[in-house]
Amino acid sequence: MNGSRKPMTRCSRRVAATLLPLIACVALASAIPAACAEPVDYAPDPQFTRVHWEVRHFGTSTIRGRFDRLEGAITLDREKRRGEVSIVVDTGSISTGIAPFDTVLRDAELLASAAFPKAYFVSRDLVFDGERLVALNGEITLRGISQPLRLQAQRFVCRPVADAPRERCGGDFVGELRRSDFGMTVALPFAADRVRLQIEVEGLAR
Repeated sequence: MNGSRKPMTRCSRRVAATLLPLIACVALASAIPAACAEPVDYAPDPQFTRVHWEVRHFGTSTIRGRFDRLEGAITLDREKRRGEVSIVVDTGSISTGIAPFDTVLRDAELLASAAFPKAYFVSRDLVFDGERLVALNGEITLRGISQPLRLQAQRFVCRPVADAPRERCGGDFVGELRRSDFGMTVALPFAADRVRLQIEVEGLAR
């Protein structure tokens, strides 16, 4: 009869039972993309990524400097609240604005840049408060000696890049270490043992 529906066969009912959950899953994934989010790799932008440090000098002023050359890799899975951060610093790129002092800092009693040209920070323990990244628990290796280091996030934000299919993430992180833990005891206690680190990092999604 015209306009009447044919009853579903047993085979067609089985096909429908198989397809309907798949269709529902696709619809749900389209409606909630974050649920299907995967880890994203980021490359640090060398123009906006620096490691700064400061230390009290003979109980008077504070000496500040930075490392100008570094590289690394960042992986973030914000849906699962985990990731990995790896930063490699060229210790010979230290800069205070005073060339003779930079030479002293590269010397064997301090950074020993000739013997240990690289310093490393690695974290596989990213701490989140809800969706917000608040800290990195990791390990720093300096002069061939490894010590735990926690970097506290003062801020961390991800934003889309205008006219590009990539995302930019970045923030400011602070931490503190004791240079004596890495065998740098020269001028103690006149120059302070504690060194404050400030890291500005920005990365572009690959």
